[in-house]
Parts: sequence; C-alpha cells; structure tokens
Amino acid sequence: MANIIIIYSTTDNYTVKICNKIKDRVEKADNTVTLVSIDDQIENLQEFDKIIIGASIRYGKHNKSVYKFIEENQQILESVPSAFFSVNIVARKPEKNRPDTNPYLVKFLTQIAWEPKNLAVFGGKLNYQEYGIFDRQMIRFIMWMTKGPTDPMSVIEFTDWDEVDKFADLICEI
Repeated sequence: MANIIIIYSTTDNYTVKICNKIKDRVEKADNTVTLVSIDDQIENLQEFDKIIIGASIRYGKHNKSVYKFIEENQQILESVPSAFFSVNIVARKPEKNRPDTNPYLVKFLTQIAWEPKNLAVFGGKLNYQEYGIFDRQMIRFIMWMTKGPTDPMSVIEFTDWDEVDKFADLICEI
C-alpha cells in the first residue's frame, strides 16, 4: 500500500475529472490517495510515496504554476516514483495522443529540468457552451484551423478512458 498524491492544474475542471478516475482506480488497489490543486498550499510533500501531476493546456501552454511547482519541488519529485500527464484537445488525434508525439508535452519536457519517468497524454473536453465569448471564438478558430469541431453547441469528451485506466494501473506498479 502506497501513500500517493495527485496534484492537478486545470482550466475548466476537466483535469479534475480525470484525476478522480485515476484516484478511484488507484484506491481500489489498496493505496491511499490525496487529490489537491497545484494552487493550494501543499505541505509535507516528502511524506508521499508517489507523486503524480496532471495539467491541462490552454492556448498551447500549461499554467505557469505547473512550471513553478516543478522547479520548487524538483528534488522531491526526483526522489520518489513520480509521473506527469497532460490533458489537451490536440490529443484527440491518434497521431498526437502519445507522450512522444504530443507537441505540447514534447515542448513542455524541454522547458523543465525534471524528467518524469512515467508520462501520459489524454484528450480533453471541448465544451463551447461553458467558455466565455473570447475563449469560445478563439477555440473555434483553432479548431477550424486544425479541422476539429466548430459547432458552438458542441460538447465532446475526447478522453480515452481505457488509457486513463492503464495509466492508473501503471501508477500502482511504479
């Protein structure tokens, strides 16, 4: 049994849904899991046996708090089994849904010093109705450019939940 923390950064709370799925599966394997936002005060990080970070993308970048957290906690992240996963809509495409082919994750890894041994990429959720007018228009334009759905009434989850389960199982094994 391991004491695991899952730290998340989310834009529209969808990353939290993925984290909860991972948490539930990992807990079924007799582990203890703490789920916390990267924006919260996280104390005693060194008390966890494993550290998982999940972060969403908006306009091609992870939130700055993700970079800051990794920089401030790199030594601890490297001292225990750890993993990172990215949530982005580009991962809806089969040729961009793996850690080595997802352009946002590949770029992110070149911008941090930490080298997570375990990585995953999950497709996010497109929900035009929940976005503000600016985000809705910008995301529709990006989707138009990348041949994605542009109907402003669209609500689509691009997440491969089987892949999320596989990642959760990996967390149990590391």
